[in-house]
Amino acid sequence: FETEAVAVPVLPLTLNQNWPNPFNPATTISYYLPEAGHTRLDIYDIAGHRIACLVNGNEVRGDHSALWDGTGESGRPAAAGVYIYRLTTGRETLSRKMVLVR
Repeated sequence: FETEAVAVPVLPLTLNQNWPNPFNPATTISYYLPEAGHTRLDIYDIAGHRIACLVNGNEVRGDHSALWDGTGESGRPAAAGVYIYRLTTGRETLSRKMVLVR
């Protein structure tokens, strides 16, 4: 009695909606990487200016999360409004919106 090998499909790169949304003072952004590699997670304001970089380095395959405390790279609190978070790894980029309320 022989069975064929079972292949488990690889999940695609996934960027989940931040939680909570809207948020104040902090939010969690979770994502799934289908393979290890250089990963970058940036926060942009609605005008396209980068506000913060939460992740910039090599990460292993699997589930990950990052916390944004609503501050910019200078350490000052960001203004209330709509922000875009963008995950880049390899040749793939995913983006979502979130709302910061004050």
